[in-house]
Parts: sequence; C-alpha cells; structure tokens
Amino acid sequence: MAVLAYVFNQVVGLYIIVIFVSVILSWLIGFNVINRHNQLVDAISRTSYALTEPLMRPIRNFLPNMGGIDISPIVLLIGVNAFQYAVNLYIFKPLLTHIP
Repeated sequence: MAVLAYVFNQVVGLYIIVIFVSVILSWLIGFNVINRHNQLVDAISRTSYALTEPLMRPIRNFLPNMGGIDISPIVLLIGVNAFQYAVNLYIFKPLLTHIP
C-alpha cells in the first residue's frame, strides 16, 4: 500500500509540473519568445494542453471574466493539492497505520 501511495503522490507531483509548464509555455508563446512552429515546442505545447485543458476548461467557464487574466491554473493547483491532501489523509493514512 505504501508503494501505491508513493506512486499516487509522484503522479500528482508530475501533473503539477505539467500545469506549470503549460502556463509558462503559454506566456512564452504569447510574448513571442519562442516560436510555436518549432516541432519540439509544438509537441510540448500540444501535450501539456491535452493534459491540462480538460480540467481547466470547466474552471474557466465557472470563473467570471477578469479582463484577460486567467487564474484557472491557480484554482486548478489549489484543487489538485486539496485532492492530494484528502486522499493521503483519508485513504492512505488509515491504511498505512493499521498494518500489523
């Protein structure tokens, strides 16, 4: 069970990194620092977009228009961290403390 908890926490940590990559990449593309026509940049951009957009789109639809400022990644990070904390506290902790 400890291995499952470790794997879960590592996957959540990787997803948090993907969220940060997606945000930073969108800034760099938006300010024309990097070129989206580069194959590597395009592959990273499409992958991070595919992994984060299904969770950020409902958040964007729920939040009011803030004049071009997108705070959905912040809300998503808070939600992912809350989910990780709840799973660790209510699922993994009781299972790991009752091992004989």
